Amino acid sequence: MKKLFFIISLFIGITLYGQHSISGSLSPANEYKWLIAYRLKPGTQVYVAQSEVKEGAFKLDLPANSEPGTYRIVYAVPQDEFYFDVIYNGKEDIEVAFSQHTGVSFLTSKENILFNMYFKEINDLEQQIVDYYTQGSQNRNNLKNASLKINEVQKSYEEKTMGLMANKFITSNHVFIPQIDDSVYDYVKGKKDNYFNGMDVTNPMLQASGFLTNKLANYVFTALPLKTMTPQETEDVIMENVRSVDSKLQTVDDKYKLHLFYSLWSQAAASGKNNVSDFIYTEYLKELASSQNNEEIISNIDVHNRLRPGAIAPNLEWHKENEKKTLSELNGADNYVLVFWSSTCGHCLRELPSLHEEFASNEKVKVIAVGLEEDELNWKREIKKLNQFEHVIALGKWDSEYAALYAVNQTPTYFILDSEKRIIAKPEDNKDVIEFIANN
Repeated sequence: MKKLFFIISLFIGITLYGQHSISGSLSPANEYKWLIAYRLKPGTQVYVAQSEVKEGAFKLDLPANSEPGTYRIVYAVPQDEFYFDVIYNGKEDIEVAFSQHTGVSFLTSKENILFNMYFKEINDLEQQIVDYYTQGSQNRNNLKNASLKINEVQKSYEEKTMGLMANKFITSNHVFIPQIDDSVYDYVKGKKDNYFNGMDVTNPMLQASGFLTNKLANYVFTALPLKTMTPQETEDVIMENVRSVDSKLQTVDDKYKLHLFYSLWSQAAASGKNNVSDFIYTEYLKELASSQNNEEIISNIDVHNRLRPGAIAPNLEWHKENEKKTLSELNGADNYVLVFWSSTCGHCLRELPSLHEEFASNEKVKVIAVGLEEDELNWKREIKKLNQFEHVIALGKWDSEYAALYAVNQTPTYFILDSEKRIIAKPEDNKDVIEFIANN
């Protein structure tokens, strides 16, 4: 009897979550086949469940005892672009309607309905303040009314979500309200100075969501002074913003820091802010990735930096008529086209002949065709048809040195270089190559 009492007491002390589901519809129905659900954790995510989509309808049955948190629903690839997030509190089923045009709306789930209603209302009101300044309005009542309404909405939703997970997101999202006589410059400065008010960056729930990372990234890239700046001045301010964010993360776990700084690096790299991306890598990411043995991040950054626009193309070597040739020593052309292809690739055999025809007699353009091959037999036969190209063979195909050097994962892959061998374009196909050369 004592043993039975102990077991019953033990289970009373354990939080049990029943089995729940995330279900709904996707529109247009014929666009989707599968959904995958991940639970977000600080700095990472873990697979939870998947569901087939039938005629636009789906149902994700979450495993029993699935923990509360933010769940990411992926509906297409790439996964970091095509998803929507839901809050799962372990107590309720969630039903959604998703449209390509309008995004996600929640049909059931108090958590998510209140969360979405709050952010829609508060963002609309903040936009009214922005419009007041950008449109040069002289009616201060508009500013006063929007400011009062923001306070009302904030207080109302903090009360409505008391005891809910959504409450932590809402209380971390205080909107800066300007004084009635603030100029637009005062407003912009005030927004930046008060951006972190109420934001708890140490909260694991916020770290295990897209909310916090997006808020911090928004500060880094948009908290800029209201004045004309050169690109370098803009990057200098952004780097100072990165330092400000770092100062708020002193007690935050390195796992989340790594995730955040890699997100910031990715955004800077994608927008061509090379000084910012290099700064983030040198000052933060390199050490964080090394300390956590994350070689993948270091490798990804190395590849990006090696192949980004403006970088000198990695060197290639080959022999032609017993003479050693190198990409770096080629001269006499305004542009060099690198094409990574294979003699067994159907797309390549259709695209390369048109390039050969286009550039065979153009002395201002030189094409270097790098064959990713398992052996020389087919390659030797095919290159005879493309005799005006410089030909390089990379045995080992995908495992070859040059496939790795140029991060080639499909054929054909193109790079266009300027006269100094700097990478200036990465066209999708032969038509884009021809068009780029013609227009530049």
